[in-house]
Amino acid sequence: MMRKLLVRHAKQAVVVCRNGEKVLKGDAMKNVAVIEEDGQNGVSIVIDSNGLIEAVDHDATIQQKYKDSDFNQVIDATGKCVIPGLVDGHTHAVWDGDRVKEFAMKLAGASYMEVHQAGGGINFTVQHTRNASEDRLYELLQERLTRMLTYGTTLVESKSGYGLEADTEIKMLKVLQRAKRELPIEISTTFCGAHSIPKGKTADEATEDVINVQLPQIQTLMESGELEVDHIDVFCEKGVFDLDQTKRILQAGVNAGMAINFHGEELHPMKSAELGAELNARAISHLEEISDEGITAMAKSGSIGVLLPATAYVLRLNKPPARKLIDSGVAVALGTDFNPGVFCLSMPLAMHLACVNLHMSMNEALIAATINAAASMGKSASHGSLEVGKVGDLVILNAPRWEHLIYQMGGHDHLIQYVNK
Repeated sequence: MMRKLLVRHAKQAVVVCRNGEKVLKGDAMKNVAVIEEDGQNGVSIVIDSNGLIEAVDHDATIQQKYKDSDFNQVIDATGKCVIPGLVDGHTHAVWDGDRVKEFAMKLAGASYMEVHQAGGGINFTVQHTRNASEDRLYELLQERLTRMLTYGTTLVESKSGYGLEADTEIKMLKVLQRAKRELPIEISTTFCGAHSIPKGKTADEATEDVINVQLPQIQTLMESGELEVDHIDVFCEKGVFDLDQTKRILQAGVNAGMAINFHGEELHPMKSAELGAELNARAISHLEEISDEGITAMAKSGSIGVLLPATAYVLRLNKPPARKLIDSGVAVALGTDFNPGVFCLSMPLAMHLACVNLHMSMNEALIAATINAAASMGKSASHGSLEVGKVGDLVILNAPRWEHLIYQMGGHDHLIQYVNK
């Protein structure tokens, strides 16, 4: 039988987990599982014909077991490291209408909501995305996802949310569905029709539209097999959707077959973390303004906190309390939050910012960008670590230790030698 890939002679294989853990939290985030080169006996990884990990062990063991086997590709990783494919836990990758002009406003001190009120922000992109064709949106998405893949991301969560009405939201979801079929990078899709209040509507009217117009049409397309949508999302925020409206939309999404993965506690404390915990949310993103009570509730419910350090950096927000979350037993994941206002496609950069600005260790950042980010999408049984039976997503680093991925800020072109997806 022809197998897909043999990587051999690696100096390190960072497997992340050894015992099939689906999520890591607290003290378990302090250490990543690593198989080190033993003298001249490096580490080998075998990917089978179905793209799954068949074996991870030292060279001598693999060479003996597979001495009569054929591989489509053999990579010599002498002196190099292998890590799992990175997982981006939060992106808005489908849109037209960049907001480069707003960056100058932000640098001059304008707040998120001041930009929004000046006609920028989400509603600016909404207008351009509504006007864009499906093919135009796909071309833009393809270029962005291809760049993410070169930066080591092999699984990405991506949302709709720049339509705010049924036709454009469905157009965005169809673009993501096409990308799932045609592009190598893997996508977990989130419906975010409650991303903002559309012009001409009140928050109550927008809530009713999401629940009674958008969701039923999307559910019909899901049932027919035309769309696969994993999550429901709401921007729970002062001046956008309040706690009650958020709860109603999230529950309607669950009734339509989606898991809860939503924006909470970004700009103002809203008690959305407590709400997410009450509703057994799979994940809650942002958490810059989370309370101690919210942290306790998330730790108890097992909801994963998806932190977005590039967002706090670009928007000059309060930093999410990563240390308090981890020390309190909340599983922390990372995402780029790639969107028109935070143009970050690089998970290694997000990891670097998490370490420097959020005071996470490098081990914690890698765990947050692999197994825990996969868990935030419900995919940690198949992704996020280099364990037998899992999808063979891996990244080969041109460095003697894996920590160079975080240490070498912005050096991806030289550092990331190969991405298997």
